Amino acid sequence: MKRIVLKVGSAVLTENNRIARDRMQNLVDLIARLKARYEVILVSSGAVAAGYTELKLDKSVLANKQALASIGQPLLMNRYKKKFEKHGILPAQVLVTAANFYTESQAEKARNTIDTLIGNGVLPIINENDATAVEELVLGDNDQLSAYTAYHFNADLLVILSDINAYYDKDPHCHDDACVRPLVHAIKAEELSKEVTPHNSFATGGIVTKLKAAHFLLERGRSMFLASGFDLEDIENFLLNDTQSGGTLFTPESVA
Repeated sequence: MKRIVLKVGSAVLTENNRIARDRMQNLVDLIARLKARYEVILVSSGAVAAGYTELKLDKSVLANKQALASIGQPLLMNRYKKKFEKHGILPAQVLVTAANFYTESQAEKARNTIDTLIGNGVLPIINENDATAVEELVLGDNDQLSAYTAYHFNADLLVILSDINAYYDKDPHCHDDACVRPLVHAIKAEELSKEVTPHNSFATGGIVTKLKAAHFLLERGRSMFLASGFDLEDIENFLLNDTQSGGTLFTPESVA
């Protein structure tokens, strides 16, 4: 079975300062179908948003954001557990830090855990240890984490589900004639240096962080697919029906 990493961001999982239950349910139902064909690893944002439903702290203060993450992580996992139970799927929480990917020996230890979980039919749900990972909360986000996860845990494909449904030749928010780029083999330096523009109060990324994730994988001979997390038809067609009805596939030219 091919191994895929599925990453879902806060822009998809949250709405009006709380977890978007219907979208989470749709994601869970999709993963249940995918597990019949793939080994699946989920990288999930949403801990800070889940924490905010219990304690209204100012998210612009780093210590508050870390506190919200520590409150919200068990809440988020509990919601996943209840939804996956209906499909007979056991999820497992795997919290990582950048240190898990510093060296191959450290990555191997984490990979052994992931392999053991998957080998026993368990769904690993990965998130950055936000309560202590200062750099992740200030500078990075789970797009980068999902790229490291896909590479170091030997996934064949990273799928990012976002409020951004594809990569366009120009900003679709500013240009009515913007066109989807369905296939991308390389990303130019100027595309990676644009300003990060998240569209959600809990999100830390935007299209640039997704391009950086794709660039990281392309340089290492791996592929990434970007699609909407609001309407899962494109990703379902791509992964289950072997057709590309939308979204963008970033893949090395040698693989295409």
